[in-house]
Amino acid sequence: MGRLSRSLSLAAVSLAALVAAQGGAHAGAFALREQSATAQGYSFAGAASGSGYLSSMFWNPAVITMMPGWWSEGHASLIIPRVEIDPTTGTAPLLLPLGASGDIGQDAIVPAGYSSYQINDMLWVGLSSTSPYGLVTDPRQNWAGQIYSRSSRIFSLNINPVVGVKVNDWLSVAVGPSLQYFDITLKRAGAPVPGAPSVILDGDDIGYGFTAGVTLTPFAGTTIGIGYRSRIDHELEGNVGSSVTGAPRIPITADLTTPDQLTIGVSQVITPAVTVHAGFEWTNWSVLETPLVVGPGGVTVTDLPLNYNDGYFYSLGLDYKLTNQWTLRAGLAYEKSPIDTEIRSTRLPDSDRIWASLGASYQWNEKLSFDIAYTHIFSREADIRIVEGQQDFEGAPFVADVDASTDILSVGLRYRWDDPKIAIPAAPIVRKY
Repeated sequence: MGRLSRSLSLAAVSLAALVAAQGGAHAGAFALREQSATAQGYSFAGAASGSGYLSSMFWNPAVITMMPGWWSEGHASLIIPRVEIDPTTGTAPLLLPLGASGDIGQDAIVPAGYSSYQINDMLWVGLSSTSPYGLVTDPRQNWAGQIYSRSSRIFSLNINPVVGVKVNDWLSVAVGPSLQYFDITLKRAGAPVPGAPSVILDGDDIGYGFTAGVTLTPFAGTTIGIGYRSRIDHELEGNVGSSVTGAPRIPITADLTTPDQLTIGVSQVITPAVTVHAGFEWTNWSVLETPLVVGPGGVTVTDLPLNYNDGYFYSLGLDYKLTNQWTLRAGLAYEKSPIDTEIRSTRLPDSDRIWASLGASYQWNEKLSFDIAYTHIFSREADIRIVEGQQDFEGAPFVADVDASTDILSVGLRYRWDDPKIAIPAAPIVRKY
């Protein structure tokens, strides 16, 4: 394969995430954790310490120094959520006859692409293209909670080039800028009657941030990774108006900040065939607060009361090298949602959950391997109580039970472009006399 055609193929893999990714969020609030079929097999345990191979750079860019040569990975996750909201006693009498939401979850395919290139024995460059945030919830057009939400859509794209340095045998560091596109569309009924027109709010923006990370190898067989993704400020520009044909739309702006995130991973080789992984993740969802939607002349049109708590994710996993070609994985995780009953909405009825995952890799040859993973998410029983004093309350109480679960199937492909038998040139030695 010529260098030009290889470069074009590399770009195609790295930009895989430019495919539209929509669906229910599955990393607390409206984040998407499904960035790696490999790491998913562990329920993302050790994601920051390299359990996801190159795709671990989403959580910790310093892991690119663990991949000698020139690599690319492509991943795709099919997310199948099931979320139903069933109104109960306490809901306003004018709303209750409109009935339940039906399944508001929407199936989705979330892609991600990664590439890295080793320049010498100290320096690497890499590129990731991902969708860190996404959400589509779509209840029936006429339902008991329609004045609080009809459809909701969040879409994002993030491009993240990084530079990694292997300082010595036990320490590597990396850093790089993030360019993020963020788009949101929210709909709700203008009245609690069947067929009522929708009020539609939409806006988008491009924002900037960075990622940074470090990997430590204090002992043979032990890897510790710490990764950080910065918050990104967005000044959304769009409009708000009615779905009625020809109705005027008001231009608006809204400041929204996506959260920063800290991920810690530990991977420990137990035997030549067995490695265990652990992970911890903190997401600073409390930075969202309540964005104000501002119209012409600086007049506040409405607000978006979010006020999330911070999110936490704890995971354990292991892999077993069955043969030279097959590696098996398993993992469990517990996720503390940033959303509780005090702020739970009909748009995003999130709750605490348990992740149970299985995965496998098949090494086709020294250059090519494939990954597959399956996860079932057990969501904790939750309820919605939009009553007087709750942040979404607009004069009509809405009380409901939420029944939710999710299945995720992910596949990945990893390819090494260069010849593994050819050594990478050493970095120049600089002497000080």
